[in-house]
Amino acid sequence: MSDALAGGNPRPNDNAYLPKFEFQTCGPGPTILREKANEGTMADARANLFSGRLPSEGGALSATKSPADGGVVAPARHRGAPAWLRRTGVVLRSYALFIAAWWLLAAWNGNPIQLPDPASVFNALVDLARDGELLEHTVVSSTRVVIALSIAVSLALPLGFAMGLSRRLESFVDPLVELLRPISGIAWIPLALFIFGVGNMLPIFIMVYVAFFPLLLNTVSGVRSVDRRLIDASRTMGVSRRAVLERVVIPASLPTVMVGFRLAFASAWAAVVAAELIGAPSGLGFAIEWYRQLLMSPKVFGFIALIGLVGFLFDSMLRALQRKLTPWHTGASA
Repeated sequence: MSDALAGGNPRPNDNAYLPKFEFQTCGPGPTILREKANEGTMADARANLFSGRLPSEGGALSATKSPADGGVVAPARHRGAPAWLRRTGVVLRSYALFIAAWWLLAAWNGNPIQLPDPASVFNALVDLARDGELLEHTVVSSTRVVIALSIAVSLALPLGFAMGLSRRLESFVDPLVELLRPISGIAWIPLALFIFGVGNMLPIFIMVYVAFFPLLLNTVSGVRSVDRRLIDASRTMGVSRRAVLERVVIPASLPTVMVGFRLAFASAWAAVVAAELIGAPSGLGFAIEWYRQLLMSPKVFGFIALIGLVGFLFDSMLRALQRKLTPWHTGASA
């Protein structure tokens, strides 16, 4: 013991398999305890443990005894497939079941104009991709969504943080928010068509409107959910208000804000189709209405399927961003 305290080399069997611990800060989140193992020894200990062997007194490896002999039993090695592979299998089975039900329903209906089968829709998607029309409309709609979300974020985040920090401001703004929030974005399309006409402004306006409210309310909720003791402790130590906002309030509320951002995207992506059906000369919604008038149902269903696929990919990227920005939050992967 005295050798270890004096800085000398430890004896071979003293704490050879005990890890060291150190405090590290992970991004903007709270400080977490992260394990840092002795070089080589932790890997050896882990290998010995999962191979059913324990270190003996002389450093040799002894076999694990059964419970009847009074020994300990090493945990059994998991021999199943990796978790990601099992999840992929579940997703593929779900999609296969959906396509099979679609195929049976199309065969039972017998009218390809009302309900084309999956093979016809797939062939239509291939033709649209070959002509470049698929990519063109997807890029147009995605660009509008990105612009609308950027505007919604620039408006909702500052107002949401201000309302979360000021009860007086919230009591003033909240009645107006609750008056406008129940009004569907689609209800504004006739008025927006009269004001903006056919073009990019109409769908962008509708998307900003529907994305603003979930982002605003989640920001207010995130700020209000911050532990007041953290703020009081920071103020007691003489930390400035700006530093409290940057170091405490924003990191603690970020998980809830990211959930609001995902909800805002989902609302905007659903609204862009409705807005483009009437008030846009291009985009996925415009393409659906165009081919509906031509009674080309496979292409209509193809664009509908593409809307779901693009929305799924965008949401997956937002989930990855959420896990990246809030690694300390246990619900970040939800």
